[in-house]
Amino acid sequence: MSSDIYNYYFVTLFPDSMLQMIRTSMTGRAEAKGIVRYVASDPRDFTTDNHRTVDDKPYGGGPGMVMKPEPVALAIDSLNLPDTAEVILTDPVAPLFTQGDAVALSDNRDVVFVCGHYEGIDERIRERYATKVFSIGDYILTGGELPALVMADSIVRLLPGVLGCEDSLNIDSYSNNLLSYPQYTRPENWRGMGIPEVLKSGHHKEIEKWRREQSELRTREFRPDLLGGS
Repeated sequence: MSSDIYNYYFVTLFPDSMLQMIRTSMTGRAEAKGIVRYVASDPRDFTTDNHRTVDDKPYGGGPGMVMKPEPVALAIDSLNLPDTAEVILTDPVAPLFTQGDAVALSDNRDVVFVCGHYEGIDERIRERYATKVFSIGDYILTGGELPALVMADSIVRLLPGVLGCEDSLNIDSYSNNLLSYPQYTRPENWRGMGIPEVLKSGHHKEIEKWRREQSELRTREFRPDLLGGS
């Protein structure tokens, strides 16, 4: 295996589904090009009972079930990770994942996503293994698989050679603390709706000025916090 490859690992109870999703579209093409490698490890494969049990009742009582630490730990250990690997837990009780986090993680060649389920994972997994813990929003999902896919997608697209046009990264939302400006394509008239005249003018400076203004307007309306507002 090339030392230049980027490895993305998923510790998940749904390995087939995760790999099927990450191997579609752009992230799938990145693996086909040999830029990345995807691996999934299922904690159920490291259980010792006939029912392949990975959860148990929480200490102290309460509803739901909690993922047991040993199967998860063994699933992580089976990956034979280097000491430099980032091990990320997906958890609603965590800071929000941002574009800046994606950029920082894109420098690491070994990134692991540990996907919780039920009422979460035994806290000792966080204490022993996690280098980072992220949430993707102020809402609750049934498991950590979707957040892991969201974060992996946002990181992989930043890797050299993944995007067909590297300049696309420079106009992404959040790349400069601004949301992206509106985009248009052919036909010029669609269902009675046209496009801004400036985009047809050929005046590149005016087009760039318009795009900057639109980015600032959108950011002020939808995400004033990015501009230092409330």
